[in-house]
Amino acid sequence: MNAQPPIPITPRQGNTQVAFQRDELSAILSLYGRMVAAGEWRDYAISCLREVAVFSIFRRTAEHPLYRIEKRPRLRERQGQYAVIGMDGRILKRGHDLRAVLRVLDRKLIRPVE
Repeated sequence: MNAQPPIPITPRQGNTQVAFQRDELSAILSLYGRMVAAGEWRDYAISCLREVAVFSIFRRTAEHPLYRIEKRPRLRERQGQYAVIGMDGRILKRGHDLRAVLRVLDRKLIRPVE
């Protein structure tokens, strides 16, 4: 019997989805947890699409997202694959290092004490 090994099934290039890796999600969820504890954020959603992965942050469930954290691998060689986008669509920070990009949201947690 000459049984041939099974041919590995690999998705075609056009059918793959962009997703956050474990260390990326860890950094995002760490910030998210601190903001939930501070009472700033209440809900989130994750979308994995063909060209972008999006982590949307909400103050309340039925609203538009306050912020979107996007990962676009196509921009890796240019501006950087990570971006934080505000509610109005403005790019607040873009870069190659996710933790550095997330610092723009971390500053919102720091408030002066009266």
